[in-house]
Amino acid sequence: MTLDNILEEIKKANTIAIVVHENPDGDAIGSALAMKLALEQLNKEADVIIPEYPSAFSFLPGVEEIKKESEIQEYDLAIALDCASIKLLNGFAKYFDNAKVKVAIDHHSSNTMYADYNFISQDSPACAQLLLVAFSYFGIEVTKEIGTCILAGIITDTGGFRYSTVTAETFRFVAELCEKGVKVSQIYDKVYSSKTRAKFELHRIALERLEFLEDGKIAYTYITKADEEKVGAENGDYDGIVENGRDVEGVEVSLFLRETSKGIKASIRSKNYINAAEVAMMFSGGGHLRAAGCSNLPGTIEQVKNQMINRIRSCLK
Repeated sequence: MTLDNILEEIKKANTIAIVVHENPDGDAIGSALAMKLALEQLNKEADVIIPEYPSAFSFLPGVEEIKKESEIQEYDLAIALDCASIKLLNGFAKYFDNAKVKVAIDHHSSNTMYADYNFISQDSPACAQLLLVAFSYFGIEVTKEIGTCILAGIITDTGGFRYSTVTAETFRFVAELCEKGVKVSQIYDKVYSSKTRAKFELHRIALERLEFLEDGKIAYTYITKADEEKVGAENGDYDGIVENGRDVEGVEVSLFLRETSKGIKASIRSKNYINAAEVAMMFSGGGHLRAAGCSNLPGTIEQVKNQMINRIRSCLK
């Protein structure tokens, strides 16, 4: 069994790196910190390497130990969490590439099975929930600190338990975390109810630009690098923009484009019948049935918009 192999590699490793996808969300960050805390119970120290993360998750236990980079160039073991493909590691792929043994734990249907050992389940609504399965197998006690990180991940990737990916098992896990003293309302408030002025301004700009195509079935908006600099936004401030379009009555697909220094980043959300992951994979991206994305797309925002809207149109027919 894969978990047997992963546990064996953890026991053998003297140096361990934990990495996640670029532009990490709460599931990636929460999963990474939960894994680090869990490994400590196995008497293993691990480096969580995340160059940049949203300040909204600075409340998570162990966040102060996150490293932007590491002096170690070749780890015995590298664990990639919440990452569908190796190219999505981007800035910190070298720590994964150079590791002697590579492990991936993920819940994306588009996962490319890029590690030596892959523990993948697209039935899990969050990587953090999948970690609970692994931790149980490893004999890890889920403490309040681990549970807080796990719940932050679950809340983030389920949209606060609103998405169709949520199952009865999800709520059973959450109930167990509550029994450990984890506060659902506090974590929810940190993730969704706390909004900086920069985030407010960014969302205002995106809403002003929101347009509806194909008789209201497609919602589209965008943010430029100049917008970001004007309001002083950070990565976490973009959370929720693409959902604003999707939540409008009659919309089937919401597309949000963001201009970055590396190219155009696209976020796709769908409601009922469009496979968001399939659309993203046409542009070398990936994700889930109803939530997906792609990064570093070449061209201008207008060019990428036209390309992606045409693909989405073909899926609507």
